[in-house]
Amino acid sequence: MHYQYNNRGTCSRVVSFDLNGNIVSNVNFIGGCNGNLKAIAALVEGMEADKVISILKGNLCGSKNTSCADQLAIALEKAKAGER
Repeated sequence: MHYQYNNRGTCSRVVSFDLNGNIVSNVNFIGGCNGNLKAIAALVEGMEADKVISILKGNLCGSKNTSCADQLAIALEKAKAGER
Protein backbone atom coordinates (compact mmCIF):
# COMPACT_ATOMS: atom_id res chain seq x y z
CA MET A 1 0.00 0.00 0.00
CA HIS A 2 1.24 3.53 -0.76
CA TYR A 3 1.65 6.01 2.10
CA GLN A 4 2.44 9.70 2.31
CA TYR A 5 3.48 11.44 5.52
CA ASN A 6 3.86 15.19 6.15
CA ASN A 7 7.15 15.55 7.98
CA ARG A 8 7.42 17.76 11.05
CA GLY A 9 10.50 19.73 12.04
CA THR A 10 12.65 18.87 9.01
CA CYS A 11 13.70 20.48 5.74
CA SER A 12 11.95 17.75 3.79
CA ARG A 13 8.22 18.37 3.73
CA VAL A 14 6.90 14.95 2.76
CA VAL A 15 8.04 11.34 2.67
CA SER A 16 6.15 8.76 0.63
CA PHE A 17 6.72 5.03 0.42
CA ASP A 18 5.12 1.70 -0.30
CA LEU A 19 4.64 -0.85 2.46
CA ASN A 20 3.89 -4.35 1.23
CA GLY A 21 3.40 -6.52 4.28
CA ASN A 22 6.44 -5.46 6.29
CA ILE A 23 8.65 -4.61 3.29
CA VAL A 24 9.55 -0.99 2.50
CA SER A 25 9.97 0.21 -1.09
CA ASN A 26 9.80 3.30 -3.30
CA VAL A 27 10.81 5.78 -0.58
CA ASN A 28 10.77 9.36 -1.85
CA PHE A 29 11.37 12.58 0.07
CA ILE A 30 10.19 15.99 -1.13
CA GLY A 31 12.56 18.75 -0.08
CA GLY A 32 15.56 18.33 2.16
CA CYS A 33 19.11 17.26 1.34
CA ASN A 34 18.58 15.54 -1.99
CA GLY A 35 21.71 13.36 -2.07
CA ASN A 36 21.44 12.19 1.53
CA LEU A 37 17.74 11.41 1.21
CA LYS A 38 18.26 9.48 -2.03
CA ALA A 39 20.92 7.47 -0.18
CA ILE A 40 18.56 6.69 2.71
CA ALA A 41 15.87 5.64 0.24
CA ALA A 42 18.30 3.33 -1.59
CA LEU A 43 19.60 1.80 1.65
CA VAL A 44 16.15 0.94 3.03
CA GLU A 45 14.76 -0.41 -0.27
CA GLY A 46 13.49 -3.94 0.32
CA MET A 47 14.17 -3.88 4.07
CA GLU A 48 11.68 -4.92 6.72
CA ALA A 49 9.92 -1.90 8.20
CA ASP A 50 10.74 -3.03 11.73
CA LYS A 51 14.45 -3.05 10.92
CA VAL A 52 14.29 0.40 9.30
CA ILE A 53 12.46 1.75 12.35
CA SER A 54 15.00 0.25 14.76
CA ILE A 55 17.91 1.78 12.84
CA LEU A 56 16.50 5.24 12.04
CA LYS A 57 14.22 6.12 14.97
CA GLY A 58 15.74 8.74 17.22
CA ASN A 59 18.39 9.96 14.79
CA LEU A 60 18.67 13.72 15.14
CA CYS A 61 19.78 16.46 12.73
CA GLY A 62 21.98 19.07 14.40
CA SER A 63 20.11 20.80 17.20
CA LYS A 64 16.69 19.63 15.95
CA ASN A 65 14.78 17.04 17.95
CA THR A 66 14.19 14.95 14.80
CA SER A 67 15.63 14.30 11.32
CA CYS A 68 14.39 13.16 7.94
CA ALA A 69 15.47 9.62 8.84
CA ASP A 70 13.59 9.83 12.15
CA GLN A 71 10.52 11.13 10.32
CA LEU A 72 10.65 8.12 7.98
CA ALA A 73 10.73 5.83 11.02
CA ILE A 74 7.74 7.63 12.54
CA ALA A 75 5.87 7.44 9.23
CA LEU A 76 6.53 3.70 9.03
CA GLU A 77 5.26 3.20 12.58
CA LYS A 78 2.08 5.07 11.74
CA ALA A 79 1.60 3.10 8.53
CA LYS A 80 2.05 -0.19 10.41
CA ALA A 81 -0.51 0.98 12.97
CA GLY A 82 -2.99 1.69 10.19
CA GLU A 83 -2.85 5.47 10.53
CA ARG A 84 -3.09 7.52 7.32
